[in-house]
Amino acid sequence: MSIMGNQSTQVTHGIKISVETKFQAEHSVAEHRHFLFSYRITIENNSEYTVQLISRHWDIYDSSSEHSEVDGEGVVGEQPVLEPGELFEYESACSLTTDMGRMSGKYLMERKIDKARFYVTIPEFELIVPQRLN
Repeated sequence: MSIMGNQSTQVTHGIKISVETKFQAEHSVAEHRHFLFSYRITIENNSEYTVQLISRHWDIYDSSSEHSEVDGEGVVGEQPVLEPGELFEYESACSLTTDMGRMSGKYLMERKIDKARFYVTIPEFELIVPQRLN
């Protein structure tokens, strides 16, 4: 059973990032300190320029203050190009050793018209096992 979580949204340079999280109970084993969360990201180009997502950077924290960073090209094996008004959605997952955590990050984007590069903020979002909220 997947449990819907929080939603976060932020706009940077006309690029809107929305995040929706789910706790994946069927893929988590609390006694082995393995808690899997999936997240769906929607990237919406509300600027007047065609842009391409070049790379990503994630900061991941669990409730024991453990911090990890993930860097990589594109997202889910793609470096999507978005025309004005277009959006791109993808799903990914993160596993924590605690039942609570948070993620935030940034995408490096490139405007196709002049190759100017800029960062777009991925809003911080919480990863919480629903029973923790009771």
